[in-house]
Amino acid sequence: MVDSLVPVLEAQEKMDTDKMWVIWGPQHPFSHGLWTLKVQLDGEFCTDADPIVGYLHRGWEKETENRDYARIIPMTDRLCYCASMTYSHLYCMTVEKALGIDIPEKAKYIRIVADEVCRIQSHLMWLAAVGTDMGNLTVFLWAMREREYFLDLNVKLCGQRMTTNFPRIGGVRNDVTELFDRDILRTVDRFEKAMWDIIYLIDDSSVFVSRMRKVSYLTREQCANMGLTGPAMRGCGVDFDIRRDDPYDNYDKVDFEVPVLNKETKVGDTYDRYMIRIEEMFQSCEIIRQAVAKIRSIGKNAPYRLKTPTKVPAGTTFGRLEDPRGESIMYLASDGTDKPYRLKVRSPIFTNVSCSKAMCVGVRIADIPAVLAQIDMCLGETDR
Repeated sequence: MVDSLVPVLEAQEKMDTDKMWVIWGPQHPFSHGLWTLKVQLDGEFCTDADPIVGYLHRGWEKETENRDYARIIPMTDRLCYCASMTYSHLYCMTVEKALGIDIPEKAKYIRIVADEVCRIQSHLMWLAAVGTDMGNLTVFLWAMREREYFLDLNVKLCGQRMTTNFPRIGGVRNDVTELFDRDILRTVDRFEKAMWDIIYLIDDSSVFVSRMRKVSYLTREQCANMGLTGPAMRGCGVDFDIRRDDPYDNYDKVDFEVPVLNKETKVGDTYDRYMIRIEEMFQSCEIIRQAVAKIRSIGKNAPYRLKTPTKVPAGTTFGRLEDPRGESIMYLASDGTDKPYRLKVRSPIFTNVSCSKAMCVGVRIADIPAVLAQIDMCLGETDR
């Protein structure tokens, strides 16, 4: 029996109370966006949970059917403002696969750098939100301070902070600037030192640790049955990362470790899911260093983009990528014209939020914000 259920059963034996449903959201600080969580309580313990999404549905997939392939790229940026680079990368990669083209080596490494910068700034946004959820504003301020440095790198790379519009079908929009390699290496060196201050601030706090350790257990089998992916999955002992196990755009030519906890016990709690994202940021720094070295070795005059056809041959194409929140998938059905017949997006958060019941049952109501913060909600990609 999962340990988190033991307090619930003991409490039920001591007192006989009526269960009640409490509705959190859609405008509640814990939700990190517009969604609702219905929680059934027995005393102060959660016995059932039901997530409700759909408030931000914009008909994104239908809209793509009315635009040519190139004009869809800015729309992919809006799927998730924290992971705009990875979503536009996924879209361009899927169309390139449908066209049967291989982009230049330099473009592949530039995409790797852009993706890992995106991963770090997305995780820092998550860490800042965790700080406010747990009642520590200093964590929020320090994490957002570090995030600004990586948003500045986006500006130097493509001129935009968040909705970058940088990847292109056939490569990337522009080459790296003259001093970009110097600036990004200085940034990651500084970040690795500053990150330890935030880690000590959290791990030295008994309030933080006690609200995450031994709370909200998930097993490896539950992850498989519910389709949980990303850092939350790797915190339960599942050793899988698309960048390593199904590599794309030269990720197989960089050396990095996939953070995984509890390989033997195959059970992870809230603290484990927190630690996975922390370690992923350090690994992203190492990936950036190697990719920048590859870009330098390729040379300044190497091509970074191919001219591609405007029409995609009829057929179906499947693409997937390791998003900061999990496995992102796009399924393209093309009919030979310059517009997609159908473009389906599989968001990692749409799947991960369905695990709310398994994550919340057995925990106290006060711990629910800390538990669900580890999902790293983004409603733009969830509702589309």
